[in-house]
Amino acid sequence: MRLALESDPSIHLVRSYGEGVITVGAQELRGPCVIAPHGLLTEWSATSVDELTEPQFAMLLTMPANIVLLGTDAAAQWPPAAIRAWCHSKGIALETMNLGAACRTYNILASEQRAVVAGLFP
Repeated sequence: MRLALESDPSIHLVRSYGEGVITVGAQELRGPCVIAPHGLLTEWSATSVDELTEPQFAMLLTMPANIVLLGTDAAAQWPPAAIRAWCHSKGIALETMNLGAACRTYNILASEQRAVVAGLFP
């Protein structure tokens, strides 16, 4: 699905997603990635939300954020309990949703200049 927003050209936004591809700006990403308003990690070693390791999750937080979105087209998945508990203890909002919802939510929050980061699994 193609997304269209009028926004600040200096921030990373998801332009489209679907069929195993996420487009951020002019880049087409075909594997797991991490996106933040002012950062983009195109090669993330994570393979799925439910198998996310603490070091892989730490990669998300190399970009300042108090909201973490995880988006996947797989069936409903949750990160391991230790990651959820750690986020809760640090006051970090952690949400898991389907890929489309994560892309749209990320774009809105990034456009509002919120401290958000998304781990996306196309």
